[in-house]
Amino acid sequence: MRWLSDTRGRTFADYESLRRWSVEDLEGFWAAIWDFFEILSDMPYREVLSSREMPGARWFTGSRVNYAEHMLRHEKVAPDSIAVVHLSELRPLAKATWRELGDLTRTMALNLRKLGIGPGDRVVAYMPNILETLVAMLATTSLGAIWASAAPEFGAKTVIDRFAQIEPKVMFACDGYRFGGKDFDRRSEIESIAAALPTLEHIIWFDFLGTGMPAGLVPMPSPYASLLAGAAPDRESFAFERVPEDHPLWILFSSGTTGLPKAIVHSHVGIVLELLKSSLNSDTYPDRRIFFYTTTGWMMWNALVSSLLGGTSVVLYDGHPAHPGPDLLWRLAEESEATGFGASPTYVQIMQKVGIVPKDRFDVSRLRSVLLTGSPVTPESADWFYHNVKSDLWVSSPSGGTELCAALAAGSPLLPVYAGEIQTRALAMDVHSWDAAGNDLVDEIGELVVTSPAPSMPLYFWNDPDGKRYREAYFDVYPGVWRHGDFLKINERGGCYIYGRSDSTLNRFGVRIGTAEVYRILDRVDEVADALIVCLEEPGGAFYMPLFVKLAPGLTLEDRVRETIVKRLRSDGSPRHVPDTIVEAPAIPYTLTGKRMEIPVRRLLAGAKLETVASPDAMADPRALDFYVDFAAMRAT
Repeated sequence: MRWLSDTRGRTFADYESLRRWSVEDLEGFWAAIWDFFEILSDMPYREVLSSREMPGARWFTGSRVNYAEHMLRHEKVAPDSIAVVHLSELRPLAKATWRELGDLTRTMALNLRKLGIGPGDRVVAYMPNILETLVAMLATTSLGAIWASAAPEFGAKTVIDRFAQIEPKVMFACDGYRFGGKDFDRRSEIESIAAALPTLEHIIWFDFLGTGMPAGLVPMPSPYASLLAGAAPDRESFAFERVPEDHPLWILFSSGTTGLPKAIVHSHVGIVLELLKSSLNSDTYPDRRIFFYTTTGWMMWNALVSSLLGGTSVVLYDGHPAHPGPDLLWRLAEESEATGFGASPTYVQIMQKVGIVPKDRFDVSRLRSVLLTGSPVTPESADWFYHNVKSDLWVSSPSGGTELCAALAAGSPLLPVYAGEIQTRALAMDVHSWDAAGNDLVDEIGELVVTSPAPSMPLYFWNDPDGKRYREAYFDVYPGVWRHGDFLKINERGGCYIYGRSDSTLNRFGVRIGTAEVYRILDRVDEVADALIVCLEEPGGAFYMPLFVKLAPGLTLEDRVRETIVKRLRSDGSPRHVPDTIVEAPAIPYTLTGKRMEIPVRRLLAGAKLETVASPDAMADPRALDFYVDFAAMRAT
């Protein structure tokens, strides 16, 4: 705000006046962000914003920017400062300086270039949250190649559903990972994944468990270390591939309720600008160090490592959050000297259950901020930190999504904290709560919408040439307006409350899973004739995800059938795909147009009355919901 006053002659009395300007004058605000953060570009941009049309808006046309270059430019300023602190169940705590991170990235990039990797090529990773994965991502994006990743906990089919869409040329893969003290060998999964990717020319093999490369893997893998061979290119001589404003940076996968997971494409310039801007709503500055518990299959990994854009150092952890003891993450926060601590609200419940009081066990003096995200935060969860960690603390609970790789509702260092309330709407995110007719709501729950474009909105979905799937995902309810799929309330002072999903996407411990993924897996379970799955976000940050199954004729839901369903969901999906309970149902409710009635069932389980959730005239079998009404009543007693 001081900078805007000094350089633009714009003075703002408070955060809200700044926020209003940021959404009313998008071009002026984003031009100021470009200058304030000194964005590096080959060419000056022609215009900040091509139009306010959504989808279709283009940002900083004519510019040529590289994401990895902006990450590593801090090497020049503070080469021997710590950039990354990393820990896994297989390795002790270690650190890498900006110079070391830069040398590793440039060496990797040089050797990827020798393999023929260049702008537009897709490079994927089936790797854990370790330094080597970060280096692979930076090297890939430094060349203008396109990055995508999946966590090694994902089953082969779930990974193939993602990677096969984008036809990768290179895959980084590791032999396995350790979680909760147990080793998980993923070599057979890698063989299945590789066999399903005919465009794959190279596999870069990282021996994490030490089990060795599988014999007969096609294409023949190269050791990860071979791509770090040779002297590191000099920082001044290494050429980052600066790419046009519409060039893809990475592809994130967010599963919808129908079809394959959506392959969401973001741009270099959009992500660089958005995540630098986000530092104004957070506590990510060059003298900070932030930790967030995440895996490489969640957009929070991309957001965490992108803190490096602003010079913040990051803490990576791969393993169980409560192994060997439930206080593991607090021990990591102390030993890594983290200033920011991030986890899901569910983690607070674990702490409460086992009676851990971090301030009594660990040095929390360096902690400045706590970031809670992934599900709605209760007042009790926020309050727990002030009583058990530190009274002088900034607890914020931003809410955004994979689709934007950004926050829509966020914190602000200029505003007070009210327990259980998100402080404000993020700068330059034109967020509103709307009723069905498109009217603004205050102190009422409505649909979260964004009425103006933002730089990190997707360029497009991969393999969606006419944009039909993209428009259907976010613009089918309010034409030209982004409907995010969350319920939102904004109060009189601008505080925000998220009330869970307004669509049928499953929010599983903060990670979104498409119902279609579950159904595709169950289609291969002979015992299951049909199924319906929902997820409820409950008070205290808890989740309840029941799976209703209609079994094949002559079968009952005996232990063998339950075990078969759970095993297939875990192996082909991930542990997050496994429901809390499996319920045998006489029928699965459908609309007349053949759509499973997931939202009505979820609303029934949340306490809504039958007449408010569905019209019998729109149902294929109006009696099909009777079972779910009875189930909801039984669960409520």
